[in-house]
Amino acid sequence: MALPPQLKSIQHHLRTAQEHEKRDPVVAYYCRLYAMQTGMKLDSKTPECRKFLIKLMDQLESMKKELSDNDSISQEVVGNAHIENYALKMFLYADNEDRAGRFHKNMIKSFYSASLLLEVLSVFGELSEENIQHRKYARWKATYIHNCLKNGETPQAGPIAMDEDGEADEYGAEGFSGQAFSHGGSIRGGPPSEDQGLGPAAGPAPGIGFTPSPGSGASGPPNTNFNNIHIPPGAHAPANTPAELPPPTAEPVKPVPVPRTLPSVDPSLLNAQQQGGVHLSPEDFTKAQKYCKYAGSALQYEDVGTAIQNLQKALKLLTTGKE
Repeated sequence: MALPPQLKSIQHHLRTAQEHEKRDPVVAYYCRLYAMQTGMKLDSKTPECRKFLIKLMDQLESMKKELSDNDSISQEVVGNAHIENYALKMFLYADNEDRAGRFHKNMIKSFYSASLLLEVLSVFGELSEENIQHRKYARWKATYIHNCLKNGETPQAGPIAMDEDGEADEYGAEGFSGQAFSHGGSIRGGPPSEDQGLGPAAGPAPGIGFTPSPGSGASGPPNTNFNNIHIPPGAHAPANTPAELPPPTAEPVKPVPVPRTLPSVDPSLLNAQQQGGVHLSPEDFTKAQKYCKYAGSALQYEDVGTAIQNLQKALKLLTTGKE
């Protein structure tokens, strides 16, 4: 079933869900949940939209049953941590490639996919200011680099200034649905090739599909400085997101291993006991659980530093009643 034109703005969230169907079903589930919730707000009354959204609801119910033993589905706190970690790792991968001046279609797609997944976090509640900035910057960077390469220009590497409105929502809704990404073609419009970065885009799922519409967009003149944007801890891409690097034109440079820096452990927490007179509220227990879940999620990506920080926060809260 084709995506009704009234629901066009959710087509890339549905495409991201398809691409993660087997790679990460949790990501696929929450992308579809976001698409369904957004679609209901856009148009749930016209027959074609209503029919499409009912199909999508049925698909979500089926996925929820299949993934019922997955904590990321049964517990929102864990699901939130899973999506946020995945999105920020994808952002970090693209940002590292950008800072190194390695511009290729998988890096662009990672920036854009990170912006989509950061939008998906809204199913858990209001986005943090930090994630809003990450989303805006990632969307704009994808647009800027894509347009530079398409026009035969060399993008400026690393963080640069951008328009407050420079994330180009229209471009995001249309510009990545053409051959360059959907079917693995090159950015410059060459013959299609297999996308080795995020996996080849899958066709529409049975009963739930859409017809992509080609389009284009432009980046605006920079005004706002994003040089101080916070990059999350860690230095590796999420699973199944290897870089597709251009062939070397000179003698390859041997990589220099970077030592992993870990936060210092507060000695007072090593033999922590709850202090007398400390009364924890239900909100405190929820926060402590959240920190522990974040730590567990960070360890899935071997992000030891973030895991230690969150575990220390949980210990301090449980022993002192303060954050």
